[in-house]
Amino acid sequence: MNCEVCHLRELEVEHFEIREVLRCILHTIMFHRALGLVRPRDVDLELFDITYVQCGDTEIEKKIDEKIDQFISWVEKHPHKKSQICLSFYNEVKNNKAMWFSNRVERMHWEQWYINLNVVQRPKSYSIKSHHLRVVDVGENASEEESTRRAAVESSLRDVLFHVIRFVNEKKDHIPPIPNREVISFPYDITIPSSSDNTFGMDMLKRMLHSGHPNMIS
Repeated sequence: MNCEVCHLRELEVEHFEIREVLRCILHTIMFHRALGLVRPRDVDLELFDITYVQCGDTEIEKKIDEKIDQFISWVEKHPHKKSQICLSFYNEVKNNKAMWFSNRVERMHWEQWYINLNVVQRPKSYSIKSHHLRVVDVGENASEEESTRRAAVESSLRDVLFHVIRFVNEKKDHIPPIPNREVISFPYDITIPSSSDNTFGMDMLKRMLHSGHPNMIS
């Protein structure tokens, strides 16, 4: 089965922006790959002047929030590291040639989305408690820099959303037949880095081996 892969541009965000940014991107992808009857729900971001659409399905919202929580925990344990989340759509195929000790049902991935984040750390300000520390006065210059930075993040996030929309509109031939019109989404999985970067890489390698060699999309 042909597996299309989309690598979204890297976003440089601060820790407090992770949740909103990932919700926006993941829900946008899920909505544009939704099946059957959905109840679209507009969501306005609190940090940016952007509105995105959710499928209105509580199970999808729950799974996305759980994965984001896990991702944030990973980021806190691995500061100053660039990170990646993979959203994969797949079909389950019965393997009649499987050995007794292997799984007879295989996941055949037909689409993968790589979301790349660079979480930057904001310098901390300290109160005067010893002669080694001094108060950092944010002032007008820092406020202007923050406004400029926030505007840049918003612009980059918009570019990512446009990339998602272009991809789903242009790439349709690889989408498999709808398995069940009563479900909202194709089977999917969200993979985050584990405590070991090598484990994450091995997991992605296993996915590629099950799916066949994917076409790389820039």
